[in-house]
Amino acid sequence: LWFLLFEFSMAELSDIGLYGLAVMGQNFALNIASRGVKISVCNRSPIKVDTTVQRAKDENCPTLRGFKDFGEFVNSLKKPRSAIILVQAGKAVEAVISNFLKYLEPGDMIIDGGNEWYENTERRIAQCEEKGILYMGMGVSGGEEGARFGPSLMPGGSREGYERVKKILEASAAKTEDGTLCVTYIGNGGAGNYVKMIHNGIEYGDMQLIAEAYDLLQNVGGLTNDELATTFGDWDKGELKSFLIEITSNIFKKKDDCGDEKEYLVDKVLDKTGQKGTGRWTVKESAEQSVAAPTISAALNARFLSSLKSEREEAAKIFPTISISSPADKAAFIADVQKALYASKICSYAQGMNLIRQMGQTKKWNLDLGAIARIWKGGCIIRAVFLDRITAAYARNPNLSSLLIDSEFAQEIIDRQAAWRRVVGAAIQNGIAVPAISGSLAYYDSYRRAKLPANLTQAQRDYFGAHKFQRTDGQPTPGTSPFVHSEWSKL
Repeated sequence: LWFLLFEFSMAELSDIGLYGLAVMGQNFALNIASRGVKISVCNRSPIKVDTTVQRAKDENCPTLRGFKDFGEFVNSLKKPRSAIILVQAGKAVEAVISNFLKYLEPGDMIIDGGNEWYENTERRIAQCEEKGILYMGMGVSGGEEGARFGPSLMPGGSREGYERVKKILEASAAKTEDGTLCVTYIGNGGAGNYVKMIHNGIEYGDMQLIAEAYDLLQNVGGLTNDELATTFGDWDKGELKSFLIEITSNIFKKKDDCGDEKEYLVDKVLDKTGQKGTGRWTVKESAEQSVAAPTISAALNARFLSSLKSEREEAAKIFPTISISSPADKAAFIADVQKALYASKICSYAQGMNLIRQMGQTKKWNLDLGAIARIWKGGCIIRAVFLDRITAAYARNPNLSSLLIDSEFAQEIIDRQAAWRRVVGAAIQNGIAVPAISGSLAYYDSYRRAKLPANLTQAQRDYFGAHKFQRTDGQPTPGTSPFVHSEWSKL
């Protein structure tokens, strides 16, 4: 058979299929095959099928076979069939689903493993249900390496479908040193895609907080790249231990491999940060759900501003530079930045978990926030020992309204807030923008206060728009509406 690109008997149908063999798809397919699972793969571009099959041979994954004909690919799967899609979100997914629906039968299942907008997933669930097809949206985090050796998986949608492929997903998911399996059923509908989206928003916040710590340490603290590598390496041994802190330390060690080998590569990287949209989706959801997420929003805005490179270069010629006031005690300053970073991180995760909690309640997804934090411990980009603390917080109180009021996290913030304020003050004094760190502090300061100046804002709204307000002393007249209007101009 011309379409059979890898040898094993056609009588042995595959346990699962995977369509889409770009970086993530190819590596995830090899991951699944490496667990002894029979998997068929297919791609619009035949050369990627050839490449994947060759890699399977080279990497000793004999249970993978490739197809260049879509119909033969589908027919190579055991019934009821299960197939994963890993293609670019949007029109490409729609096209692949349309193709699948020509061949699939009632009881078969499609699993979209891409970064997809959760409402698209819910629409596709309904579309497939009309034909008796099961549909799942599954978040996959961990990048190329995670996909190949064990990602964090966030499957949502059909519970029946999840149970069908549970063993395959558990076999291919990341496993931490303490035995934690980084996959669990998230919830029905678009829950899996939604949680992955918020995960990516938290990732934006984490990365921006680290970038601001770097900016402070380098430009205020005067640390060299060698000292930065050591500092982040030391932080990776304590409460900040995480994948992102680890790779940050490594980045500062890398010498330029395309130019002067005495120079550091990080200094040759243009200060423009790209994005693929999931951070923007998270900020949009923050507005839609009326859930404050200033750390994540600041991270997104920082990426927008970074893209204005030519404008920033012109602005730098117009506005005077600010003289840096170096700290008298460098070690104390580094310790303060570490504490500020950790406290800000608590706020960032609190914002993300609040978004997940709010949507879970709205959609009645019955989400387990502790389990979600647990499956992020390995495989994914935001994996960190810190997540154990979040899992424990939700174990203490599954109905926790915010991580900030968990007894342990609250005490940690109290213990670090003096350093946090010193760091923000130093940043302002030296003209260093720290929108995520300062935004996190403002979030904390707003949250901890029983009374905010919002009374004036609401009074202004009532003054110019008759939007009404509630009185602090209760209803003006028993039995009437608690919302009242005043003629403010009549003094």
